[in-house]
Amino acid sequence: MKTYSPRERMVFSAAQLIRTQGVSGTGMREVVARAEAPRGSLQHYFPGGKEQLVDEAIAWTGTYVAKKVRQYADRLVEKTPARLYEALVAQWRDEFTLAGFATGCPLVAATADTVAASERLRAAVSKAFRNWHGPLAEELTAMGVPAGRAASLALVMISALEGAIVLARAHQDVAPLDTVVKELGPLLDGAVEHV
Repeated sequence: MKTYSPRERMVFSAAQLIRTQGVSGTGMREVVARAEAPRGSLQHYFPGGKEQLVDEAIAWTGTYVAKKVRQYADRLVEKTPARLYEALVAQWRDEFTLAGFATGCPLVAATADTVAASERLRAAVSKAFRNWHGPLAEELTAMGVPAGRAASLALVMISALEGAIVLARAHQDVAPLDTVVKELGPLLDGAVEHV
């Protein structure tokens, strides 16, 4: 099992705190405490302060989600776009069912909280979403969706999932997640071109 450095733990902790508190509600001391990192390590690892830490937490999120897309696609017995989407959504359904609705996506939280005030953060969030979008479109293409359509459908999948996460949290109900899977599944599988 991998041991994570204080720096890695702080980036992960920042991402987790942003999920529940947004960027403005995430304090640096809280990040250090949650990461169980030495007190002086913040300035050492993040000389750019909170903005640098948040940028890296957002980048970590984009990388993490891209890896999850690949993992879910690799694990599918029946490799279809609808099954891949169902797997992506199931992660959130499971989390909300087991842990409640306190956490959301760090990318949405950062966008809603501070993107208008920081061009640097806006660019970081945009890049993280692109890092998620690319592998998702590639997996759809590998499943037989034409490349141009795969890029569009990947955008629809991400948008619907993020919207469903927000609605599920607002309603304290997983029904929005179930609905996007049910409604988008046939559209996604219908995009596959059989040769």
